[in-house]
Amino acid sequence: MQTGDPVEGGVPCVRVVDIASRDLKRDSMITTSHEISAAYSRTVLKTGDLMIALRGIIGQTAQATRELEGCNLTRGIARISPKAGTVTSDFLLQSLNGPEFKSLINRQANGSALQEISIATLRKAPVLLPPISEQKRIAETLQTWDRAIDTVEALIANARAQKQALMQQLLSGKRRLPGFSEPWAWAAFADVFDRVKTKNAEGNTNVLTISAQHGLISQVEYFNKSVASDDVRGYTLLQRGDFAYNKSYSDGYPMGAIKPLDRYDSGIVSSLYICFRLTRRGCDHDFFRHYFEAGLFNREIAAIAQEGARNHGLLNVSVVEFFETSLHIPQPDEQAAIAKVINAAEAEEQSYQAQLTALRQEKAALMQQLLTGKRRVKLPESEVA
Repeated sequence: MQTGDPVEGGVPCVRVVDIASRDLKRDSMITTSHEISAAYSRTVLKTGDLMIALRGIIGQTAQATRELEGCNLTRGIARISPKAGTVTSDFLLQSLNGPEFKSLINRQANGSALQEISIATLRKAPVLLPPISEQKRIAETLQTWDRAIDTVEALIANARAQKQALMQQLLSGKRRLPGFSEPWAWAAFADVFDRVKTKNAEGNTNVLTISAQHGLISQVEYFNKSVASDDVRGYTLLQRGDFAYNKSYSDGYPMGAIKPLDRYDSGIVSSLYICFRLTRRGCDHDFFRHYFEAGLFNREIAAIAQEGARNHGLLNVSVVEFFETSLHIPQPDEQAAIAKVINAAEAEEQSYQAQLTALRQEKAALMQQLLTGKRRVKLPESEVA
């Protein structure tokens, strides 16, 4: 269904982005008029229906809960109503989100910029169905993993929120740790950091890019290929611990991102990046890593970025003015204490993230076995017949 402008008091409509984010709450959805919704009655949701994305994140499937009863679907989503007595909604949800089915339909997707499949193609896709009793047991088993995954995701969100609150309070001086009372001071950026200008004369081929989640990471590792120029001799050579500033603005980084190289011993970046390393004796590297990540340097960048001079997503920030900025920082011993507290919060979040990765891998392996019949669930004697 194609919708126009949001209609107050209208019918909520599920979009592909809602399925992707798993934010399936009526109050966060766009709306359409009751007249338009009635004209597309075949896509009005009932409890237990499944919604599958036909474009973008092809194959991503969600289940309509009682809360979504009566909602409609926007274009790019198909409604699937499980046939009673043949397949259960819970089993079909797991099956359509399984690796085998997703791989199958992704191989049949077409389009270059925007991948999509047709409803006709979706209808032809086979789904392996065990008996109803076994479907229920398989769904119950996989839902156990889903609940564990949801729990750990909630723990990650809570740990991340706590870490971000700590960063904003401690790195700004609004909250002081016990034993520290000396006023913070403004330090010239150039007195704390030196610019890294070393060119890639050694033939280093580890071309790096900046990722919000992974920091400075190899292009080959991140993109599965290098997107750099064939001649990388003009690239800047970084050593472990060096920082790089990418002037491209993105979600969460309105003034661009500053990341340290902590994944490899060395690497190279485009000359468009502004690179620097910590040289002031006694200063704590992790303190500044968190300081930049918390966006506390954004005000300084905003003051030197030329207004309206954004070109292809790049902020117009000169190297000279960048090194003329200032940093609001405490003494080195307080820097180290603050970094220690935030590092502990960061480690807790990473621990939960590792648990989440393990749970997802375990579930994927289990789905591969249960949804293909390679492994069968054991049914009670009363259900075997």
